Amino acid sequence: MSLDTAALPLLVRGARIAFGERVVANDLTLDFAAGQTTCLLGRSGVGKTSLLRWLAGLLPGTQPSRDVAYMAQSDLLLPWLPLIDNVLLGYRLRGDATALRAARPRALDLLEQVGLGARLADLPQSLSGGMRQRAALARTLCEDRAIVLMDEPFAHLDAVTRLELQDLAARLLAGRTVVLVTHDPLEALRLGHQVRVLSGQPVRAGSPIAPGGPVPRDPAAPDLLALQADLLAELREHAR
Repeated sequence: MSLDTAALPLLVRGARIAFGERVVANDLTLDFAAGQTTCLLGRSGVGKTSLLRWLAGLLPGTQPSRDVAYMAQSDLLLPWLPLIDNVLLGYRLRGDATALRAARPRALDLLEQVGLGARLADLPQSLSGGMRQRAALARTLCEDRAIVLMDEPFAHLDAVTRLELQDLAARLLAGRTVVLVTHDPLEALRLGHQVRVLSGQPVRAGSPIAPGGPVPRDPAAPDLLALQADLLAELREHAR
């Protein structure tokens, strides 16, 4: 699929995220490079999902951006809609018939690329977990936004399917500005042009880590495994 939208940087300046008396982020500053994938890594409860939802404009007091597509942890496919209509759901909900017709060829192309071109009329319950996540990825990309936010999109898959979808996502997201939240250091190192470790309350971001080589990286590469060990040690240190 050709990239129709120019890559945009995503800049966070002095962000404050709070839920009542719980302050998740205060005066937080982060830069996400245009056209690259930044992986946010951190322990449960540190605020990764809250930050991603803030970036997406999904928290109270924020505004959704037309430049952003958001992929949640679960596939959120509607069980009564055929696969093709689930992929086009955003256009259907916005009620723009012209945009819906224009997006259909892109949806068909994406479903072909994710290996679901023969399942257009299938309902979600007939698909495996991996197929549903492929469909969710196609739906996210069908929105054709410059910035893609992904919240642990592969967390509930078996190991082999997870690796396959990581490879697929790296290929289909090339050229987009991507922020991917994960608990998995190896996933972050495979997919991220940069990795940022989040820690603390309020949350703060560690210095950027930039693994070498193109994404997706070989999970068995010795240098990647060494970085994984370093990240695990850092995460354990933050837990103390």
